[in-house]
Amino acid sequence: MINNNLPYDLYSVNQIRKLNKIANEWYNITPSDLMKHAGDSALNTIKNHWPQAERLLVICGTGNNAGDGFYLAKQALDNGYRVVVYQVGNNEKLNANVDHAKKKILAAGNKVYSFKDSLPSTDLIIDAILGIGINRAVTGKYKKAIQMINEDKYTSVLSMDTPSGLNADTGNTLGIAVKANATISFMSLKRGLFTGEGPNYCGTIYFNSLEIPCEIYHNVFPIARRINLENNSASLVPRERIGHKGSYGHLFIIGGDYGMYGAALIAAEAGARAGAGLISVVTQSTEVLVNFSRPELMCHSVEYDDDLSSLLSIANVLCIGPGLGQNKWGESLFKKSIETNLPLIVDADALNLLSKHPSHHDQWILTPHPGEAARLLNCSSQDIQNDRFEAVRELQSRYGGIAILKGSGTLIYDGNSPIRLSNLGNPGMGSGGMGDLLAGMIGGLLAQHLFPMNAACIGVIIHGMAADRVAKKNGERGMLAMDLMPHVRHLVNLAY
Repeated sequence: MINNNLPYDLYSVNQIRKLNKIANEWYNITPSDLMKHAGDSALNTIKNHWPQAERLLVICGTGNNAGDGFYLAKQALDNGYRVVVYQVGNNEKLNANVDHAKKKILAAGNKVYSFKDSLPSTDLIIDAILGIGINRAVTGKYKKAIQMINEDKYTSVLSMDTPSGLNADTGNTLGIAVKANATISFMSLKRGLFTGEGPNYCGTIYFNSLEIPCEIYHNVFPIARRINLENNSASLVPRERIGHKGSYGHLFIIGGDYGMYGAALIAAEAGARAGAGLISVVTQSTEVLVNFSRPELMCHSVEYDDDLSSLLSIANVLCIGPGLGQNKWGESLFKKSIETNLPLIVDADALNLLSKHPSHHDQWILTPHPGEAARLLNCSSQDIQNDRFEAVRELQSRYGGIAILKGSGTLIYDGNSPIRLSNLGNPGMGSGGMGDLLAGMIGGLLAQHLFPMNAACIGVIIHGMAADRVAKKNGERGMLAMDLMPHVRHLVNLAY
């Protein structure tokens, strides 16, 4: 769950270290100062999020994240909470700042227990075990502590800065990670919290800048940015009163081989609902389309790629792939389509054909899910998920245009920093036809003369927002692509 008050800029671990260094060297903000502010911030989050909590279990490691936890424990004691503090790891590993924070607990008469193999009963667990610096598999006592936290299904968990065991850069678990109910990210938002496995482990995300001056952020350009409709809707302006269907483009959906007509139909209606003036569907046979499709669609039966050439003279944008198949017919239309200079959305089977016949094109938008991305980059789906940011960069570098890597925390990249990230959408979108809907919607926006990056971002945003609206009303299970259509139409008109 995403807190709507979060900033949009996302940073890597190395960038966060640079921010820390600037805060210390330019503004004389010490690590102890930051730890104190982190403790204050976490305590305020506890008061607001768990107002009934009286007993706190604070589990610390040995790095700076432990300092945050020790300061929280001291401030919680001062505020009347009953606090138990555990430490995982050797005391010798504590740096001076963390050791100083720990001694404040001891000076207050509270013990710091070494973690064994069990946890006491409590109202809330605070995870301050492993911070953003970890980049290897979690083992030993650290692994055991995380296992114990996750096995307690009845006690809520607040992670400080990032869930322990989650790679803050990639969003992957390092073998195991704390599954938190809430995470409070300090100083800056870490990019790994919002993609990969991050959303599955962070719970509700909160943010606190630790009172560092705004000027510090001007010295480190964010590596990625979250997107929403509000900061991307400038292209969705009211239509001129003299507008007509020719003003809003002619989108061609190329696909719908035998047995897969539905994919082309979903993409076609999505393009229409996004606002394209005219939609043509190119397929092998129009019989099913004529009988069951919207009568507003124009349908063209094309048996040979030469037949496609004569039709493309009236097209503004091509969306190729939904239901295309990978046989000789689909391959011939794919090759003919990428020979044009028309803007292209390449989806589904067209992506699989592209992996077999690699090409570079500045005019297309690629929309792979991790499996398709793996075929495009000749690796495994797990390799893609291991570092989604690097994967989307490599896709764009190798194939050109704009790459959209779908999934939890969809990434959009056009070769220029920062990468755009959408945290909209939900698991209910895991059903057939959702990708076809996105491809058609982006095609419909592109046909209306939006800049490609704007069309890509707005398409992804509205796709996720529409799905969230459906889930809010009817739940995630059983969600179908066509359920999103009424919301698509509403959202493309919401900006004005």
